[in-house]
Amino acid sequence: MAKKSKSAYVCTECGADYPGWSGQCNQCGAWNSIKEVKLGSSKTARDNSGYAGSRSEVRLLLDVNLAQAERISTGLAEFDRVLGGGIVTGSVVLIGGAPGAGKSTILLQAIAHIAQQLPVLYVSGEESLQQIAERAHRLQLNAAGIKMLAETSVQQICQILDEEQPKVVIIDSIQVMYSSGSDSAPGSVSQVRESASYLTQYAKRTGVSFFMVGHVTKDQSLAGPMTLSHIVDAQVVLSSTDDSRFRVLRADKNRFGSVGELGFFAMESSGLKEVKNPSAMFLSRAEKPSPGSVVTVLWEGTRPLLVEIQALVTESQYGNPRRLAVGLDQNRLAMLLAVLSRHGGIFTGNDEIYANVVGGIKVSETSSDLAIMVGVVSSLRDRVIPYDTVFFGEVGLNGEIRPVANGHARLNEAAKHGFKRAIIPKSNKPKDVVKNLQIYAVSNIQEALAVLADL
Repeated sequence: MAKKSKSAYVCTECGADYPGWSGQCNQCGAWNSIKEVKLGSSKTARDNSGYAGSRSEVRLLLDVNLAQAERISTGLAEFDRVLGGGIVTGSVVLIGGAPGAGKSTILLQAIAHIAQQLPVLYVSGEESLQQIAERAHRLQLNAAGIKMLAETSVQQICQILDEEQPKVVIIDSIQVMYSSGSDSAPGSVSQVRESASYLTQYAKRTGVSFFMVGHVTKDQSLAGPMTLSHIVDAQVVLSSTDDSRFRVLRADKNRFGSVGELGFFAMESSGLKEVKNPSAMFLSRAEKPSPGSVVTVLWEGTRPLLVEIQALVTESQYGNPRRLAVGLDQNRLAMLLAVLSRHGGIFTGNDEIYANVVGGIKVSETSSDLAIMVGVVSSLRDRVIPYDTVFFGEVGLNGEIRPVANGHARLNEAAKHGFKRAIIPKSNKPKDVVKNLQIYAVSNIQEALAVLADL
């Protein structure tokens, strides 16, 4: 008598499990996202030993060896920066991005560099080996040491890995892989989870480093269960900017480095090339200065980044004025406008206000508050801000200008790019003089507006 196959109900958005079907997921709040998935029988199911591998002995924390293995360089300094200094032995990295962003390209460039010193294997489940060979030829890569494999079964892949003994493996992509321990179709929640878990166990047991390519959904989030993000050691996303020539690599999770680190690349005919000076990439400003254009210094990961923020204030054509922010938190823009009205005496309640970060970068820190306010005032009064002036500082609800981290490094970055003036929080004023940079230290909005009137 055939055994009845077991099933479970899993949310396709977050991976939460339920005993039965429900219209809404209680974990993430998504509607109609809970689907029935078939589970493999106990005879074919994989060993339930956790993501980190097989069972190990209990040890004292003081007895654990703290010696760090040497990291493997990808040959791309920006890629190594995002990973925290290179590839860690036995790590699993998930790289996602929209179609055409360059995920396969950057991994092929990296593995071509690694193959000159270490054995590697590129496992393709989507493209044919001929297509990958044509891409390598087009990119003019040294493909002499790259071994290729067209396979989608994770059990078969691990058997071949035992024979070939590579140090770095590319899985392109995890959504097309399948495990014999699950009866679901490839790409389903259970298959992605089982396949990623199986490969992660192999990586931790053998010390092989894995790169997994992941697809994205319509809202540009990584496809598959949320469990996938918890399984891997690092999760990076490759995305395009407003200028289609450039790509930004961002680390959303990294157990071996800082989160939020950015790497910048330019897409050329020969592949992705590193951008050594990302601030210049975002400062391609118009030749003629215009009101509402302001430059600020952000801190992304471990380095400063100069970006341009634009603001537009115009009379409302309808009864309800709009507030729109692109690349900024819209709620924070509304808060800054309220503070500007209360403590700066500048009322904008009847005007429509639009704010935009040039270049497509997303601003998540509060050091841009002062620059946003100055941009709004500049557009409202139709007054041009001098091109050689930079602003940064957090604005509090009482109108005070609060200090931000790494102020001296931000000032050095501004001076390096030819800026002559900087309006900053008083607490960020350096003790020593920054060469060729005149610093105006302010403590509240009134002082900042007074300095702005004298420029």
